[in-house]
Order: sequence, then C-alpha cells, then structure tokens
Amino acid sequence: MTIAEIIKNKDTLKAQKMGQLKKADGVSFTLDIPDNVTVKAVNGDADTLQVKAAINTTNVLDSHMDVHIPGLWSKSLKENKNIMHIQEHAMSFDKIIADGKDLKATAETMTFKELGFNLKGDTQVLLFNSTVKRDRNTFMFKQYADEHVNNHSVGMMYVKLFLAVNDDKYEDEYKIWQKYYDQIANKADADSNGYFWAVTEAKVIEGSAVPIGSNQVTPTINVTEPDKSTPKSIQEPVKATPKTNLLLSLIS
Repeated sequence: MTIAEIIKNKDTLKAQKMGQLKKADGVSFTLDIPDNVTVKAVNGDADTLQVKAAINTTNVLDSHMDVHIPGLWSKSLKENKNIMHIQEHAMSFDKIIADGKDLKATAETMTFKELGFNLKGDTQVLLFNSTVKRDRNTFMFKQYADEHVNNHSVGMMYVKLFLAVNDDKYEDEYKIWQKYYDQIANKADADSNGYFWAVTEAKVIEGSAVPIGSNQVTPTINVTEPDKSTPKSIQEPVKATPKTNLLLSLIS
C-alpha cells in the first residue's frame, strides 16, 4: 500500500486497528534474539518459579507498523486489576500462566542494552513479575525453566494512535513523524516504509509467552526459584549488531 493510499484510507485503517485486540501476528522482524538472556537458577524438582519478563517495549517499530510511545500503559495499569500472563494469547483456563496475586505488572524505563540488544537509547518496558506454578500450567513452567521463552507479546486495545508519514505534503501526518521519529530505535525500518502509527495510549488485557513476537525486543529477563537465590540479570549486551532490514510481508 502506497503512502497516498494509506492517507486516503487513514480513517478506515485507524478504525480497524481500534476495533481489534492487538496481539502477535506471526510476522517477525529480523532483529537478532540475544543469547543467554535468561539465567536459570532452578532445581529440577522446583514447583514454583519467579519469572521476570519484558512483555512489551516502547520506541520500537513493530510488525503492525506501530511504535509504542512511553506512557501508553500508565492509565491502564492503574485501572486494570485483572491482567493475565498467558500462553500464546489463548484466553482459556489451561493456558493461564499467572494472574491475581501471582502477577505484578509495571512499566519501567531501561536501556535496550540492559535487555541484551545492541540498540541505542531507552525504552519503557511493560514488565511482568510472575509467580509461575508447575501445577497451574505445567507446559509453560517447563518452557521457562528450560530457558525456551525468548519472546513475549501484549494483548491490548488501542485507545489513542496517530498516523505518522515521512512526506511534508501531508502536513498533519508529517508533524507526527517529526515528533516521534528521533526516539525510534530501528529508524532504518521506519525510513524504508515511510510511515508508522504512534500509539500513545492502550489498554493492557494480557501478556503472552509466544514463539515469535511482533516486537522481538521482549525477552525473558530472569527465572529463579522464589527466595532461593538472588535473580541474575543480563551481564552484558549481545555483541552482534541486530539486523535492521525489517521489510514486512504485510506491506505491499
């Protein structure tokens, strides 16, 4: 879809986005996944794990062509007390990983390097601290214990979003581009596509463990046994420079 077509269909595209639950779409970027992000301190007979996971990060152009802007979760985190940590966006009892008193959801500012990615700047992380119990979801308990969960995804509803276009003949959209472009970590991808949606407010419904996220800067930060050891964080960022040719198959 050309920029002219996007502008022409802006209202329809925006309505479609706001009318659906956003989740991982199976279209991945080619950002390199860090090695050894999770540092395991788990005995084989453990029944409970403490999992710290980056469910979402701001300032990244994702495969929905969205850039989440810091502060977008503030209102929702105050109001929604029923956020869930679930498996692959499946809202069913057997897919729940943690909820209620076993889940604390916060928004915290970190650097991309602290998350293990060789990207410049800061990001606001939608962070889940989850008490994961073997008897609640045995499969995902083992996936976290064995360090197999490298990506997460937020299930959310859009509240406020704005189209940004890199073309000064579209005055309003170009102003949005100028306002938010500098904070995007993967600018080359914004440049190659020429537009993005700036999401300034969203409602958090759930956060999921997924094989590949729409935003791949969503690692498991650490996994420990509660009260057995001090969680170990990422020791240093990956040295390989992430790839930035993020052409999306959903753009035509």
